[in-house]
Amino acid sequence: MHAQRHDSLVEIRPSEAEGIAAAYLRAAAGDARAALVQAIMDALTDLDAAEQRLVKQRRLISRGYAYCLTGAA
Repeated sequence: MHAQRHDSLVEIRPSEAEGIAAAYLRAAAGDARAALVQAIMDALTDLDAAEQRLVKQRRLISRGYAYCLTGAA
């Protein structure tokens, strides 16, 4: 997997990122590696869920166009 630069729709200020990092670190009882791994796992899970929603949305849009073209209801 290669890192890709995406234009962020939501700006995350350093204080927000630090707060999230601190929460993960607390949840991992101070184990920085475990906190990092959990944060990455959570991010990948969220990314997968977003990708699945996008696939479903595209499928629904495609069906909508097909129904409009055929006149099916």
